[in-house]
Amino acid sequence: MGIREAIRIALAMIRANKLRAFFTVLGTVVGVTFLIAVITLLNGMDAYMKEEFAGRIFGNNTVLVRRTPEMSNEPISEDTWREWQRRRRYTMNEAEWLSQNMRTPGLLSYSYDEDAKVSDGRGRELQNVNIIGANANFFRVRELDFKAGRPFSANEAGRGAPVIVLGTEVAETLFPGRNPLGQTVRIGGDPYQVIGLLEEQGSLFGMSMDRMAIAPARSPLNGGVFPFANTVEDISFKVPTGELLPVAESEMIGLNRTLRRLRPSEENNFSVETAESSLGFWDTINGFLMTALPLLVGISLVVGAVVIMNIMLVSVSERTREIGIRKSLGAKRRDILLQFLIEAGTLSGMGGLLGIGLGIGMATLVSAVSPLPARVSGGAIGLALFLGIGVGLMAGVYPAWRASRLDPIVALRAE
Repeated sequence: MGIREAIRIALAMIRANKLRAFFTVLGTVVGVTFLIAVITLLNGMDAYMKEEFAGRIFGNNTVLVRRTPEMSNEPISEDTWREWQRRRRYTMNEAEWLSQNMRTPGLLSYSYDEDAKVSDGRGRELQNVNIIGANANFFRVRELDFKAGRPFSANEAGRGAPVIVLGTEVAETLFPGRNPLGQTVRIGGDPYQVIGLLEEQGSLFGMSMDRMAIAPARSPLNGGVFPFANTVEDISFKVPTGELLPVAESEMIGLNRTLRRLRPSEENNFSVETAESSLGFWDTINGFLMTALPLLVGISLVVGAVVIMNIMLVSVSERTREIGIRKSLGAKRRDILLQFLIEAGTLSGMGGLLGIGLGIGMATLVSAVSPLPARVSGGAIGLALFLGIGVGLMAGVYPAWRASRLDPIVALRAE
């Protein structure tokens, strides 16, 4: 018997026993669905964290300096947290000193932020806007594109001019159907003239990146909406290429130790991070999930294999007379063995295909209703199909062997 004929017979048996076939492969379907859904979401999350999240939080090819870490790769104890909070804040003058003394080619920006209400002074207002005070380099370091208008200049930033750049959500809320450029907005009672409108940026983990407004750090925001006068929270240094990133990071650490007058024996009382170094926490989580995933999927597939084997044994018992007739007509043991193995593999393979479809659908649905992205992997699909067929073949070995060993005379007597 050829493989094609064996597959035809297997498909005919599946069509004749649809309900049994469904319950036979249910374990495989569940295991493969879970495998595909989780891997698809994890792949999407991995790409999202490394391409979107890190780029937006840190900026590409950027070293971030803060008094406390932006992210931590390890659990934070209460004592550590208290030590971080006691650290001295960076001043604007210190940030500018770092900019003047860095020898690595690059661009330095500094900023602080606080959530506050923005109004147009005529009754329209928007709560919880991310108000950012920054220097003129901020837009280039963060790679922010403009839909209209312009960024504020170094001169405007230096003298704290009351000018502001709006995100699209703020502009559309305060000035619906109107050009926001040249209009006045109020923050904490102080007026700011709108000189620029940013391109739409979308969301990050469900949080709007367009609900922001950026003004010079030395504007009335300083000591007003932002209570810590003349200080900054973030200092970012952007280099032209990724190859310069380790050089800039090392130089930035040295300059900060000098700035903070630390002795060689003293630990850093500041944080210097890059996107790559700070994603260690995600790599740890991703690695754990990828390690635990095979165990969870394996349990489901083992259960599926046991179900397939038991139902295939029932099938062998029900088809004893059929096996006897085939053997009396010249079918060899390997023909019977091949038929039942292919039947088990076909069943499980169809379960694998169904699981792949359900897994992709589930991941897509989760992605549609949440900020979690989904990215389908060809490797994951191939692995799932291989596991699906493999489980069926392994589970079908014993039933197929029993079927092939039946004595044709005894089999023909079976009712």
